[in-house]
Amino acid sequence: MILERHFRRIGAAFLIGLFCTTLLGSFRPANAIVRGFSGHPVEPCVQALVAQQVFERQEVNSRYPNSSLKQLEFATAVLQAFPGAFAASNEALGLSFDRAASEAEALLMAALGENARLDGAVGRAQALAILTSGSATPYQADASKALVSTFNDSLLIPRNVREGVAAALAAGYIVDREEKPKSGKYQLRPRRSLTLADGASFICRSNLDSRIAQTIPTDWVVTFVPPPIAVAPTRELRGVWLTNIDSDVLFSRAKLEPALNRLAELNFNTVYPTVWNWGTTLFPSEVAQRTIGIKQGLYPDLDGTGRKDRLEAEQGDRDMLLELIEIAHRKKLKVIPWFEFGFMAPADSALARLHPDWLTQKIDGTLTTPEGTHERVWLNPFHPEVQTFIKDLLVELAANYDIDGFQVDDHMGLPVAYGYDPFTVNLYRQEHNGQSPPMDEKDAEWTRWRADKITDFIGEMFTTLKTYRPSAVMSVSPNPHVFAYEFYLQDWDTWLKRGYVEELIIQLYRNDLGRFVWEMGQEATEFARNHIPTSIGILSGLKGRSVPMTQIAEQVAAVRDRNFSGVAFFFYETLWELSSDGSPPERQAALQALFPTPASYPQGKP
Repeated sequence: MILERHFRRIGAAFLIGLFCTTLLGSFRPANAIVRGFSGHPVEPCVQALVAQQVFERQEVNSRYPNSSLKQLEFATAVLQAFPGAFAASNEALGLSFDRAASEAEALLMAALGENARLDGAVGRAQALAILTSGSATPYQADASKALVSTFNDSLLIPRNVREGVAAALAAGYIVDREEKPKSGKYQLRPRRSLTLADGASFICRSNLDSRIAQTIPTDWVVTFVPPPIAVAPTRELRGVWLTNIDSDVLFSRAKLEPALNRLAELNFNTVYPTVWNWGTTLFPSEVAQRTIGIKQGLYPDLDGTGRKDRLEAEQGDRDMLLELIEIAHRKKLKVIPWFEFGFMAPADSALARLHPDWLTQKIDGTLTTPEGTHERVWLNPFHPEVQTFIKDLLVELAANYDIDGFQVDDHMGLPVAYGYDPFTVNLYRQEHNGQSPPMDEKDAEWTRWRADKITDFIGEMFTTLKTYRPSAVMSVSPNPHVFAYEFYLQDWDTWLKRGYVEELIIQLYRNDLGRFVWEMGQEATEFARNHIPTSIGILSGLKGRSVPMTQIAEQVAAVRDRNFSGVAFFFYETLWELSSDGSPPERQAALQALFPTPASYPQGKP
């Protein structure tokens, strides 16, 4: 996405350059087209911006260089300088803005949030956030450290615009014509009103046409001061998910023990082994035996070759979870079992076949949704028998195993298209004076009703866990909140505010650093990180999709820079075994460099 933005901006700059070549090449102060700036140091810059219609000549002539700009004025100028960049970046993020409002208003909301004021003065820090949003300038991994090491007054930069200011700093957009303090650090003056002269200077510096950018002398440009080398935290989540899909690490002690030993040597401190997927448990379960006739299903027969039968015959009644806990605890690794499939199950599973009344459906009556090459069904989260089954599995886990916590993820919700089965429709009618659910699956009240029911069930799961194992941590690993709520009816922000969540790991499986950082700054995430240990889930790879270690290191740096509680990697096998980016020893060495010393698990308030 960054490359797309780059090429888009090059195209815009090329057209601007053609338009301004004569103007900048033959500029003479005596023939100035902008009277108010005659003889002012930024006159050539303003001339160029008037020529490309970033600023209106009449407006500039009626103002002084030190006149303050309003938020809407500056946002409009930025959009003129970078036509299409803001809309394209929103599209790339999967966002949209209200076309009934102006694009400039949308830009202000994106850059400033609740501090957007159409007629209000724009501060210098706010202007930089507007500029980087409007020009689609990528965010930086070490934003906080860069600001602290460069500016004396970095603590005065409002939290909601720090990412934009850091992006502008790295890109060389910030201009300061005042003398640099003896301390060696600059003064940003983040809350000072933006003057017309400074606003023009910022926009000129951001232009990829060098003739426009060079109208600003380089000794006016604030240069990035590299921060000191960061020391790895001593209190930090360093987790990894262990699954039986595209991975055989759980299939035998011969595989499991060296894997856990190596993770401990690399200073990981937490593992999240799957204990529920493919419609079966991965530990011996009397509840599963009674309900679906299958005591455990550790070895999914994914290729139809009978591999499952061979492995089961070899392994007998092996209790993988008991074995894993014993090895992991010996190595000081916490074990938080993970309900990987949540309410989801394979369409051809014994669970779906034996309990068809437990399944929910879409408005057209269909039950299944494809996920990859497999068809999935969804258990009805509102059905009391489904809820009892899930809670009984949790009771088995908490009562019989020395677990350090319990985790649900994005599948402990429901795709928004579901909920039109007879049971749920009747339940809705009972609570709405006989009225049926809306035909619109995304209707606001219908979405809220279903989400609230799931929230209530999460509360029951929390109580169940604490009843049987009070010290165990309730962990949730969802998608970012807006997506989780709108598409999977997971209102995890409310779960957290009701006290049901004690550890949050937000899945941010993004290749683009800009989007990765942007997601970390969203409102629900900001609230969470100030109240409970909040970490970030990082994609270390998939089968056939290797993630470079440079990207992993950059994302870990970004998480640390923003003072999150740590990271967890999806998933174990891709940390070094399934990667085409470096050999296993090379990848392990890189992980050792990220985690050079042990760190304690971050439990309790941040």
